[in-house]
Order: sequence, then C-alpha cells, then structure tokens
Amino acid sequence: MTTTETTDTARSERTLQVYRVYIKVAPEKVWQAITDPEWNGRYGYGAPQFFELRPGGSYRSTASEEMRKVSDERGYGIPDVVVDGEVLEADPPRRLVQTFRMLMSPDAAADGFTQLTYEIFEVAPGVSRLTVTHDVTGAPSLAAVVAGAYEDQGGGGGGGWAWILSDLKSLLETGSVLAG
Repeated sequence: MTTTETTDTARSERTLQVYRVYIKVAPEKVWQAITDPEWNGRYGYGAPQFFELRPGGSYRSTASEEMRKVSDERGYGIPDVVVDGEVLEADPPRRLVQTFRMLMSPDAAADGFTQLTYEIFEVAPGVSRLTVTHDVTGAPSLAAVVAGAYEDQGGGGGGGWAWILSDLKSLLETGSVLAG
C-alpha cells in the first residue's frame, strides 16, 4: 500500500509517503534484513547500507558494482556513497528512525536531508508488518524518486520504496529476489 499525505500548516506543507508490507518472518529477521549489510545489499538496488545503530550514529549506503556499471553505460558518474544520513532512534527490532539524503543525482542531493522511519510489528506468530514512512517535505526530486517515478527503466530500477519493499519481502520469504 502506498499513500501520500499532504497537510497544510502555518509554516509549510508536509509530505509523507507511507509504504506497508506484510512479511512471513519474525520481526528480528526484518530488522536484520534492513540493518545488516550482508542482507540489505542483496535486495532492492543492491547497495549495501551501513548503520551505527545508536542516536547520532552514521548511516551510509554505498554504490554496488551493478549501479556503477549502469552509471558508466549511461555516461554519468556515481559517487561511492549514494545515500547518507544519521541514526536518530534505534529500538531493535521495532523501530529505526534516520535522516536520509540521496547523493546519486544533483537534484535529489540538493533536496537535502529527509526523515525515514521503519516500524516493525508482529501481527501474528512469524508474521511481521513493516511500515516505512518517508517524510519528503520540501524534497520534490527525492519524493519523485522514492515514489517510483523512474520505474519504467526496467528490472525494477527506479521503482522506489515499492520496489525495495517488494524485493525485501520476496528475499525473506523465498530466499530469492524478484529480478536477477
């Protein structure tokens, strides 16, 4: 499920993208798949993510070889660190809040830091609900990317959070990713 909520306030317009998926594994497995680079580098865009799981800890995602290959084929460079941020809250295996700045494109990088929240809840024994809330207020380029604006590029590339979470679910439940 994907929803975008926009709320007018006296100071600004707030834009939240909310994604929810149910996965047939325990919350601890979902947490591990999100926070462990041995897992998170296997699904979505295949870019390993590294967390210092404490408030004030660093977060970074590094370009995969596949990302570098595609970048070279299309004639543009890609930085070593494609996303960075800071851990704001870590409550394993239930909640992770972090800042998030995409560095792969100049437009998305110019949007600056946004806030990303993962919430994991066990709805039945061995069944988890993962809710990802991305506050993309004031970040229109990033909002388009994570909403899947470039999905038609094939193989899931550009499918944003919907692609990433679908691939995560597939990997955890079947041991295989959607494409590959």
